[in-house]
Amino acid sequence: MWSNFIQYYKDPCLVANFQEYFGIRIHYNNDEINSLKDVSDIVENTNGYADNTKRVLRNKKVIYDQSSVYQQSDENTRPSPSRKSSKPFSIQNSFWYYLFLFGTELGDEIFYTSFIPFWFWNIDGAVGRRIVLVWATTMSIGQALKDVLCWPRPSCPPAVRVQEKWSLEYGMPSTHAMIAVAIPFSVLIFTMNRYVYPFYVGLLIAMLWCTLICMSRIYLGMHTVLDIFAGLTLAVGIMIPLVPLVDALDHHFLSNNWAILALVLVSIASVIYYPCSDKWTPTRGDTTLVIAVTTGIYVGAWMNFKTGALTMPQEPPPYDIIWPSYPMIGRTVLRTVLGFCCILGTKALCKSLSYATLCAILKINSKELMQSEDSLDNKNKILVDLVYKYIACFLIGVNILYVLPNVFTMIGIERPTFYTEL
Repeated sequence: MWSNFIQYYKDPCLVANFQEYFGIRIHYNNDEINSLKDVSDIVENTNGYADNTKRVLRNKKVIYDQSSVYQQSDENTRPSPSRKSSKPFSIQNSFWYYLFLFGTELGDEIFYTSFIPFWFWNIDGAVGRRIVLVWATTMSIGQALKDVLCWPRPSCPPAVRVQEKWSLEYGMPSTHAMIAVAIPFSVLIFTMNRYVYPFYVGLLIAMLWCTLICMSRIYLGMHTVLDIFAGLTLAVGIMIPLVPLVDALDHHFLSNNWAILALVLVSIASVIYYPCSDKWTPTRGDTTLVIAVTTGIYVGAWMNFKTGALTMPQEPPPYDIIWPSYPMIGRTVLRTVLGFCCILGTKALCKSLSYATLCAILKINSKELMQSEDSLDNKNKILVDLVYKYIACFLIGVNILYVLPNVFTMIGIERPTFYTEL
C-alpha cells in the first residue's frame, strides 16, 4: 500500500499534468522523442517511471528540445548556460505564472532576509524570537535530510523546469513546504493569545499562504507531489513537540549565560558536521545562513537582557492591535530603509574581510577563489564560504536585535515597545 502510494505521488507525470492545467504548454514531438535515447535511463534512474513517461511523451502533440533535458548527473559543478539554450515550454496564462512566482518567493531567501528584520523592528520581538527558533530548527532538519536522502527533483521530461534556481539541490523533502507550515502557523500560534484579532482570519491567511507556496513548487517543476506531502508532514511532526518548548527555550537563552554559549557551540558544530551528499549542492551554505542568523539574533537579545535594556511589559497580554498613524508609518519606513542598508553593508564588509583573511591564512589568491566553481573537490572554497556566511549572518543577527535598535533609539525613531517584549 505505502509502496504504491509513494510510487504514484512520485510520478513526474503528475507534475506535468499540474503544469498544463495551470497554463504551461509543454513542447515536444514524436520525432524528437525517438531521438531522446537517454530519456528512459534518466527517468528510470530517478523516479522509476520510464514506461509511463515514454507513453506520455508519445501521446502529446508538442515539441521538445533535447538540450533542455534536466540531467541528474554525477557532476559536481554547476550546469553551463548552454544546456538551457531553448525553453521546452511556453506560458499560456500569465496570472497563474506571476501568482506562483510570488508564492515561491514567500518561502525563499529574499523573503527571510526581509520578513525577519522587518518583524523585529516594526511588529513584535517576543513573537519574532520564537518564530525564528521554529524556522531555524525546521529548515535545518529539512535541508540536512535532502543531502542524506539524495532524491532528485522531478524528471524533465515529462515535466518542465520553469525555475532553475535551487535546481542543483535534491528534492526530498520540500523545505519550501516545511517553511510554508513553520512560518505562517508559528505566527498564528504565537500571536493568537498575545493580540486581539479574529482567529479564523489568521487561520485563513496561514492556510492560503501554505497552499500557495506548495502549489507554486509543483507549478515551477521543482518538486513532486510526494516531496510536498513529505515536507508538510515532517514540518507538522517537528512543530508538535517544538512549539511547547519554545517559550522555555526562549527565556533560557536570554537569562542563562551557559545556555547562550551552548547555542553558539551547537550552531558551529551543526555547520561543521553537516551531512554531505555525493555532489555539491547549496544546501549546506543555506543551512549555515539560517543557523547563524538565529544564533546572532539570540546573542543580540541576550545582550539586551544582560544590559537591563530588555524588561517585562507593564501590562500582560492580550494586547489590542494598534493601527499605525502617519508619523508611525514614517518612522517604520526610516527604520526599515536604514536597517536594510546596514545589513547590506555588514554582509559586503564581512565577505571582503573574511575572504581576505582566510585566503591569507591558506596562502591562496582571494580573487581566484571567489571566481572558482563550487564543487566537493574545492575544499578551500567550501571552507571560506562557510566561514564567511556564518560570520556575516551571525553579525547580521546581532545587528538586527542589538546594534540597530540602539541606533534607532539614539536618532529618535525607535519602536516604543521594543525593549518590553520578553
